[in-house]
Amino acid sequence: MGNQQSKIREINKVTLVGIFVNLFLSGIKISAGLLGNSSALFADGLHSLSDFSTDIAAYLGARFGDKPPDDYHNYGYGKYESLATLIIALFLGFVALQIFIDGFRTILSILRGDILAIPSWWAFFAALASILLNEGLFRYTLAVGKKINSDSILANAWHHRSDGWTSIGALMGVGGAILLGGQWVMLDPVAAIIVSLLVLKVAVHIFIPAIRELMDFTLHNNELEKIYSTIDRYEEILDYHKLRSRKAGGKIVLEFHIVLDGDLSLKKSHDIADALEKELRELLGKSAIITIHIEPPL
Repeated sequence: MGNQQSKIREINKVTLVGIFVNLFLSGIKISAGLLGNSSALFADGLHSLSDFSTDIAAYLGARFGDKPPDDYHNYGYGKYESLATLIIALFLGFVALQIFIDGFRTILSILRGDILAIPSWWAFFAALASILLNEGLFRYTLAVGKKINSDSILANAWHHRSDGWTSIGALMGVGGAILLGGQWVMLDPVAAIIVSLLVLKVAVHIFIPAIRELMDFTLHNNELEKIYSTIDRYEEILDYHKLRSRKAGGKIVLEFHIVLDGDLSLKKSHDIADALEKELRELLGKSAIITIHIEPPL
């Protein structure tokens, strides 16, 4: 119970920090984008605004994911965290597509002969400040996510990093447009398009693990090899089969059958299974749900 309360406190803290920073950045960048004539920075501000929503999704997902099992959720609420992670990925993908479309439309407008205003230095310095703040927020959130083993907090950390990448693109576009002027104002929307592809890559990066968990994909091969190796060390186990595994949020669910000598006493058989379960729990985490079925040779 103490570990759960500690995890919730960490989630509350990192989420509040993220909400404060993202609200501040979104206000600064949207204002600087509008007043400083930078479409890339304005889009970057919308990205920061989306971080506010994903902070809430990460908070709710991780908090519900830590609720203990009950009559309606026998395996706990881990899938809520996976769902929150999926929402974050979808937000990222949506924002990436919006940035790409807006940048493409701006480029077409320039090619048609439209004259766009050159961004101001306010936009440049706002983008620079965003890079520094988002990198700090990424490192802090990533450290907390690893500490409490929260997939949604880790996903949100990469969301913060992607926001920093967006700001790098905005900085390059704004800086190039200011220094070169004229048709080089196109650097602003070009930078926005390039960064949108980086953001989309991050969205895919966190989407795949989330959808794997929601679809009950088995563990990765390297994790399964460690499980096989642990079981193989028990000489009393003649064989094992029907091994099934999946993840539910930060928890691993594992079940399998072991074949023991039919002449072993019930107590001895139970002791073997119990020792194996404890060793696997040390390997997979104390929250792992492990079910071992004992059967004699056919």
